[in-house]
Amino acid sequence: MLFNFANVLIFLIVGVGFVFASLFLSRMLAPKVPFREKLLTYECGELPTEGGRINFNIRFYILALVFVIFDVELALMFPVGAVFKGWVGEGQGVRALIEIGLFVLILLLGLVYVWTKGDLQWVKKVIKEERELGTEIVPKASYMP
Repeated sequence: MLFNFANVLIFLIVGVGFVFASLFLSRMLAPKVPFREKLLTYECGELPTEGGRINFNIRFYILALVFVIFDVELALMFPVGAVFKGWVGEGQGVRALIEIGLFVLILLLGLVYVWTKGDLQWVKKVIKEERELGTEIVPKASYMP
């Protein structure tokens, strides 16, 4: 039985060996002539004007995670839908439907959590309490009464 996996093992060894051999040969044969222009960050042929770090809005990341969760759900539900008729014929239809329902319920609970937390709103409202400290407005959580 293990002999059947020998082809896979040999393929993996050759693949990993090819990667390391290519990296090693590149390191040995590539010219090493560093100068200022080569060490600059590449920005589509333009000279960099600012630093490499930018302010990234975290809302893009949260929305992308929510999308990936429901995209994976679709990828997992499609094969179930393809074989569901066969499960009904075998008498496993109710059990499979309950399992699918629990899976969707767990994902819906996650959606409700994200929704109630306010992560699906692009512009979040911040509750501020005005306090007379000159002319500034202090957020509610930033002081102790």
